[in-house]
Amino acid sequence: MENLERRDFIKTSAMVAGGAMLSSLPLSGAYAAGSDVIKVALVGCGGRGTGATFDALSSGANIKVVALADAFKDNLDSTYNTLKEKWQDKIDVSDNHKFVGFDAYKEAIKLADVVILATPPGFRPTHFEEAIRQGKHVFMEKPVAVDIPGVQQVIRAAAEAKRKKLNVVVGLQRRYQTNYREAIKRIHDGAIGDITSGQVYWNSGGVWVRPRKPEQSEMEYQMRNWYYFNWLCGDHIVEQHVHNIDIANWVKGSYPVSIQGTGSRAHRTGKEYGEIYDNFALELTYADNSVVYSQCRHFEGIQNRVDEQFQATKGRVYLSAGGQAVLYDWKGKEIYRHDAKGNPNPYQQEHRELFEAITKGEYKFDNAEYGAYSTLTGIIGRIACYTGKVIKWDEALKSMIKLGPDVLAWDAKPKLLPDTEGFYAVANPGQNTNLYI
Repeated sequence: MENLERRDFIKTSAMVAGGAMLSSLPLSGAYAAGSDVIKVALVGCGGRGTGATFDALSSGANIKVVALADAFKDNLDSTYNTLKEKWQDKIDVSDNHKFVGFDAYKEAIKLADVVILATPPGFRPTHFEEAIRQGKHVFMEKPVAVDIPGVQQVIRAAAEAKRKKLNVVVGLQRRYQTNYREAIKRIHDGAIGDITSGQVYWNSGGVWVRPRKPEQSEMEYQMRNWYYFNWLCGDHIVEQHVHNIDIANWVKGSYPVSIQGTGSRAHRTGKEYGEIYDNFALELTYADNSVVYSQCRHFEGIQNRVDEQFQATKGRVYLSAGGQAVLYDWKGKEIYRHDAKGNPNPYQQEHRELFEAITKGEYKFDNAEYGAYSTLTGIIGRIACYTGKVIKWDEALKSMIKLGPDVLAWDAKPKLLPDTEGFYAVANPGQNTNLYI
């Protein structure tokens, strides 16, 4: 893979905090300091896109939303009405700036200084590439791709964003969360020594299902239920667990050289769950032979767990999205405990810092690179579990398998279709070699 040789992608504790100053030169992109209003376009009008736009509008910057785009008109209308009700003066989206369809993103991007990309992640590489081609700053949700060619596309676009000095923030919001920043800075400063092992978790009850309607084409059905199809979602190990995987890579300051694991469909086995697994367990092995154990599952009615912990030569650390961060030495002495009182909302903080940089004319954020590497870690983990094989990072990068359909149209057929009873083929380790993984 071009420009993706193994190397540390975290250089200093300042950079890993998520906001390293890369340049204070005036921006050459669509928005320069001194303009009165920063124009924002939202591409992807689902719940996450609406929420991300709320967070952007809460940043304190002089923002106006000027364009909306979505594949579905009902999604767009719902988002418009929700935004307009709350942010009357900051929503300036005329009817001819509401774009619907597979190509809607192109027109919306043209009208903006900053683009929020929040469609299902299968579309992210193409939308990101187009936004950078048009010279726009970007906030894009995680993950940034669902297959390895998509990761390659993001990496290429990220290099172009750097060349153009376009700020890019990825919605891995723990990078902007104070307890993670403070704890991981201390880890990288050597407070507990060298990381030797870790465990990261996202165990929850799963997400929504949208019943099939008789009038829907197969394309529309899969788009409406995008979470259950890998060409759109990447499976929940990629779409959701990427948050915890990203923490492992951030703490280690590198990414795995090999991954092995296991997974299955144990509980969510109905046809409505498409092709994805409901549980994964991985071993992420890094170049120094340290191993991070990764676990995620969608089991209903059992104990949830979403956190991370790591062991090191001098101590250990516990981290949680709830605001906890505690470092101990191996005698049990507390080295550092984070006080989360008054800490900013990380979902809002990532937008606050992005728009502050843009307002000041600073080039400060290149999150696409680590977003791509952590997404890739999840993708390789999915492949390892689907195939039952140990997957080497460097070998995986040779994959040219694209999950998405060759044609995007409502009457086009996705690559994975249901059988006569409505069930979709599911990866069976050791047996299914022809599935798109």
